[in-house]
Amino acid sequence: MNSDPFVPSPPPQRSPDPRTRRVLGRVLVVLLISLPCIALAAPPAWAPAHGWRARNDPGYPGYSGRRWDHDFGISLGRCDRAEIGAVLGGVAGGAIGSQVGGEGQRAVATVLGAVIGATVGAEIGRRMDNADRSCVGHALELAEPGQTIVWTNYNTRVAYQLTPTDGENDAGTGCRRFRLIATGSFGLSEGRTVACPAPDSSWTLAPEVRLGRR
Repeated sequence: MNSDPFVPSPPPQRSPDPRTRRVLGRVLVVLLISLPCIALAAPPAWAPAHGWRARNDPGYPGYSGRRWDHDFGISLGRCDRAEIGAVLGGVAGGAIGSQVGGEGQRAVATVLGAVIGATVGAEIGRRMDNADRSCVGHALELAEPGQTIVWTNYNTRVAYQLTPTDGENDAGTGCRRFRLIATGSFGLSEGRTVACPAPDSSWTLAPEVRLGRR
């Protein structure tokens, strides 16, 4: 007597009928054609605002009234020097404020040397490279009041902290009060000043400002 349990065999698989196979084939063809188009439709984060991005992505509204395509990490409380450097590297001579992309759009804000010198001293200001100055400018554009933005220049071994200290747009002038701290082999240098945006996407020292620095 065979004591093996009875195991029913699975029912035979029915193959799709010709009409179903045709429908599935058409769906597969449509997917194969559309997927590359979807991938190409969205430009990278640093691309100029045009086409799909201009219609669907509002960008980052700046304190000066400009809209920026990328925040370079400012919304997260840091400034991505490497990413800024990659953008500036595409500009002849690495000139800050030069046009990147079409339609007169500039990719990164910047701050002029007078602002840095008035805040943390001329000697420390001379150590700042283009990426550092862009971190200051873009932080002034996009940082919230009281939000601290940090970054480190590993070439000069200087760490920076920038905090806008203003509330609403200063008396309608567009200027911003801020505190900048630089820390390095020299110790710590901290200062406060006021900068105002210029039409060329740079920030300049506010006129007739009394400065305090330590």
